Amino acid sequence: MTRSAGATDRPWVPLYRAGAVSAGVAVLLYVTAFVVVAVSEQPPESVGGGALFEYVDAHRTVYILRQMLWTVPNLFLMVVLLALAVALRHQGPSLAAAAGMIGVSSWAVAFAWPTTGDGSLAIVVLSDRYADATTATERATAVAGAEVLSALNDVPAAIGVLQTLGVLLIGLLMLRGRFAKGLAWLGIATGTIGIVSEILRPILGWAYAVYGLLLFVWLAWVAVALWRLARNDRLATE
Repeated sequence: MTRSAGATDRPWVPLYRAGAVSAGVAVLLYVTAFVVVAVSEQPPESVGGGALFEYVDAHRTVYILRQMLWTVPNLFLMVVLLALAVALRHQGPSLAAAAGMIGVSSWAVAFAWPTTGDGSLAIVVLSDRYADATTATERATAVAGAEVLSALNDVPAAIGVLQTLGVLLIGLLMLRGRFAKGLAWLGIATGTIGIVSEILRPILGWAYAVYGLLLFVWLAWVAVALWRLARNDRLATE
């Protein structure tokens, strides 16, 4: 990198560092979520008869922790995609802007989606209402709400497709420079497999985890790459 290029990017060094740290934190949260899911008792598949509510009542802390571990990384991934889009802006301004907008907005909108793919915090509220219900109608209403949320967990969401599209576009931009070609191709593979996985999620079952594992590896590599980029851009102006 030339000295003038380094000077141009010097103001963005804090963002690159924030992106690197955010990518690392997101990986740690996701790995923790996988461990918690693996070692904890799984929720019942059926909501009927209040079985899901009984599970949530008996495993309240663990259930809430699982939902938070799948939700909180969205915040850090917004920073990661923004940092990558800025870092790649000279490789293709229009594509970088599109990738950044799609990536950041899709992870942000995920906060408004009522489910996490592993459940929903709203089910905790419905569980409390079910426990406090005094009539069959009130209990039936709570169960119906939980059934809707459970169904949404298995429905392909446009948000998930857009998230993986953002990763794919970033990978395509990386092919033009600034990052290792291996990281670029991994991003392309992650984004492509992710799009297919999101669309076919209802029928993939545990095979969906393949996309998740690719995303973890990609994020870990991105964390290292952004940190090195921040260091190199800083040294280029010293």
